[in-house]
Amino acid sequence: MPPLIRLLRPHQWVKNGFVAAPLFFTPEAVSSATMVTVALGIAAFCALSSAVYVLNDTADRESDRLHPEKCRRPIASGAVSVATALVVMVVLAAVGFGLGLALPWPFGLVLALYAGMNVAYSFKLKHVAILDVMVIAMGFVLRVEAGAALIAVRPSVWILICTGLLALFIALAKRRDDIVRSLDASHRAALAGYSRQFIDTALTAVLGGLLVSYLIYTTDPVVQSKLGTDQLYLTAPFVIAGVLRYLQIAIVEERSGNPTMLAITDRFLICAVLGWIGMFGVLIYG
Repeated sequence: MPPLIRLLRPHQWVKNGFVAAPLFFTPEAVSSATMVTVALGIAAFCALSSAVYVLNDTADRESDRLHPEKCRRPIASGAVSVATALVVMVVLAAVGFGLGLALPWPFGLVLALYAGMNVAYSFKLKHVAILDVMVIAMGFVLRVEAGAALIAVRPSVWILICTGLLALFIALAKRRDDIVRSLDASHRAALAGYSRQFIDTALTAVLGGLLVSYLIYTTDPVVQSKLGTDQLYLTAPFVIAGVLRYLQIAIVEERSGNPTMLAITDRFLICAVLGWIGMFGVLIYG
């Protein structure tokens, strides 16, 4: 793709699908109006997240030049100038916040919180071990909260916990890839606080918490009553298969450095996600 398009990282927009999760899990709220509202909310997150990526790439351009893959990013490689990147960032931020202002105000509040957190991440928090991955996980939780704000519902606490743990698991796997590639604090200061043994232990702990939380969610009587089925446990095999496949990619194949590309290219992961969505669809819409 042209450098300016690559600068936006459009493949990363798949993450903003989490904004649609509350609508998917609230069948009674599904209508043409709510689908349009959620679509606009996703568009706002796409614009704002791309603005954040541009800011992050601008701030990281020197360290990215030391990375075997990130050195090919548009700003680090010199394909896009810093001045051009900053103009693009301002335009994207204006589009994102403009859409946010046109949507329910609680959504705009969450969008602003997401932006503020990511600015803090770009300049400070990404340099602090543990906090760096926690902020990444919180970004996904905020996406779910934003989606709930769009349709005026409260998301299940278990969905928020599972979303956070899943994102934390993926972020830790990404840090493991940095360690495997022998990157150190000269590339990212936070890496000084990680070792392979620490990350492998953390992955095990987070994975255990994720699976237990998800199983509790599927057997929670309140959740079952809200969704109108007591067979949510049938979705668990897809979750287990998906996270174990990702763990295999991280530890056995040692190529967990680009989570989004894995999610849209790995056939096993794609089948697990589609199977999970399909099973949920049958159970709560069938």
